[in-house]
Formats: sequence, structure tokens, C-alpha cells
Amino acid sequence: MSMDLSGKTLGIIHASHITIQAMEPYIREYIPEVEIMHLCDDTIQRDNIKAGAGVIPKVNYFKFAQYAHNLEEAGVDLILLACSTFNYAAELGRPLVNTPIAQIDRPMMEKAVRTGKRIGLLATLATTVPSSERLLDIAAAEAGIQIERKTILCSEAFEEYSKGNIARHNEILVEAIDRLSEEVDCIVMAQLSMSALAPFLKDTRVPVYNSGETGFLRVREMLENME
Repeated sequence: MSMDLSGKTLGIIHASHITIQAMEPYIREYIPEVEIMHLCDDTIQRDNIKAGAGVIPKVNYFKFAQYAHNLEEAGVDLILLACSTFNYAAELGRPLVNTPIAQIDRPMMEKAVRTGKRIGLLATLATTVPSSERLLDIAAAEAGIQIERKTILCSEAFEEYSKGNIARHNEILVEAIDRLSEEVDCIVMAQLSMSALAPFLKDTRVPVYNSGETGFLRVREMLENME
């Protein structure tokens, strides 16, 4: 790491406590000296799931705006949205606060569209699929690249993860990645919880990106570029 970021503060908004645990290794690796302020509201994910795929309750966008405002008042340098399911909240929140807002999946999507035309999207939560596909399409459009998406949903993997069966979660996803990698140029893992898989993906046929690594690399860059 080049620059010392001591004195910088990152505020992270979580829609579920699951992402707090999932990002710990990346915080330690990429921004160990940065002070972290976590704001977590498990009701956001609960209500997103209850509403069904493709529907985000309006109150959740309001909650995000409120939390972003709270973090700005607390004096953080950067706000990070850790939830994939309602990543659109980051776009809606930007005009409401002066503090920059980053979205955990965005750098991964940008990297994927530069890697190849055929992109596999792997998700474990049905509610995440529409927002992740949309973000991938936006990244492709902004890069001026035509892509083909192939999405695979492994709901049973998320069930295992929620029960604490991380090993089984990883097995299910390794099998899915193996099948998907025959048809695509790269794969993106739609949720931060899936980054638990990263150590087991050394010999994949195609690059497999996770939002923990790409997301926190970008967070570090953003903090380094601040005066």
C-alpha cells in the first residue's frame, strides 16, 4: 500500500449483518489503518426479500438516505453501500449528501465488462438478480461495450450460508462456477457473502471476480485521491 490513510474514516451501510463479517478480511487487507463506522439495519434485507425479486420497498431507499445523512453528520470521508440488492440506493443518495458514495459491486462490474463479452453472473439470492443485472448493463453501456449475460441463481447456497454451513455454500458455488465457466469469458459473484469462496478459486477456467477485492481496492483509491 502506498499512502498512509490514518485519519480517514469510511462509513459503511449494511442491509444485513452478514456483510459485516464477509468484508472483514478485505478491510484488514486493503484499508487496515482506516477507521470504520458500520451502520447495519437487518430490516432492509428482510423487507427486500419479503417484497420479492425486482421490487424494493420505498421505505428502504428512505432509510439509506437517512443513514447516509447520519454518516455525513458523523464526518466520514466516504460512504460505502454494502448491499447488492438495492444498489440503486447509492445513485439516489448521491444528490442528497456532499460525502462521496461508493457501491460495493460497481468496480467488479466495470472490471468484468473490460474482460470479455460473455459474462456469467452468479447469485445466491433471487432479490439480488435484477439489481446486479442492471448494474452490469450500466457498466457495459458506460464502457460502450455490448455484452451477453448468463445468470445462474443458487438459492440453496444462501440457505446454507445463513445456517453457518460455509463449506457447503462454497461447494455448491464451486460446482456452479465450473459449469458456467464453459460458456462465459468471466464470472462475477453478485453478493459480498460469496467472497468467502475466493480462496478456493485459484484454478478456474475463466477469471472469477468478487466484490470484496475489487470493491475495497476502489475504496482505497478513492480515499487516497481525497485531499
